[in-house]
Amino acid sequence: MSASQPQSVQLEDIEIQLLLEAVFLYYGFDFRDYSQASLKRRILERVRAEGVQTVSAFQDRVLHEEACLQRLLLALSIQVTSMFRDPSFYQTFRRQVVPLLRTYPTVRIWHAGCSTGEEVYSMAILLQEENLYHKCRVYATDMSADVLRKAREGIFTLSAMQEYTANYLRAGGTREFSDYYTAHYDHVIFQPSLRANAVFSEHNLVTDGSFNEFHVILCRNVMIYFNKALQQRVHKLIYESLVMFGIFGIGNKESLRFTPFEDGYDALDQHDRLYRKVR
Repeated sequence: MSASQPQSVQLEDIEIQLLLEAVFLYYGFDFRDYSQASLKRRILERVRAEGVQTVSAFQDRVLHEEACLQRLLLALSIQVTSMFRDPSFYQTFRRQVVPLLRTYPTVRIWHAGCSTGEEVYSMAILLQEENLYHKCRVYATDMSADVLRKAREGIFTLSAMQEYTANYLRAGGTREFSDYYTAHYDHVIFQPSLRANAVFSEHNLVTDGSFNEFHVILCRNVMIYFNKALQQRVHKLIYESLVMFGIFGIGNKESLRFTPFEDGYDALDQHDRLYRKVR
């Protein structure tokens, strides 16, 4: 701790460390290697929202109230997402990855850190349009049960559809985007067929292991919130979960450079961060 820090800030930092340790020891959710500045801000926002005065008082509530834990998990789950986010990624996926997937009799895809599901539905739409979805199984995972419930429902705000439609068109969509959902008041419900081959399940990238071998793993804009040690752990998990010549997609602000597995991939498209496991 810096001697120049006010004593109250030092105490607050200690309380946050104790909270994270308690959540890990009691519930198994490990946030200790997340980016500290973002983590602290989100925790202090929850402290205020819960109406308690200190992080220690908040810790007491988290450990004794399941609902309070779920609210914390929701706050710490990074949910900056949208349908067909980074449209060029989906264009490149259609052009470079879809022909490879056609060579498999069945295809297993893992959306790691799927948040509220927008990108899962985006991929389901793309696969339907490429006549591939019927032979795919999509595993969509996140650590938060509340986030997964929203993803499983496939209900999104009507106000977001203008942005999502524009993204869909730029991503190379071949139909009317409105064909995929039904509007109901201020929300839309996406077609059940888009969930038909999707499995939504809890999985913590920090503490849980591999649960299958996959032909495609998408972990986009997730690891930017992790410190270097945790990034290395997740890269190892993903590398070991990919079949040989499987496809790995990350966010456009993320990189494989300086990771232990950098030499294990060839770039399908460096701009859109799509890689193929080659060794």
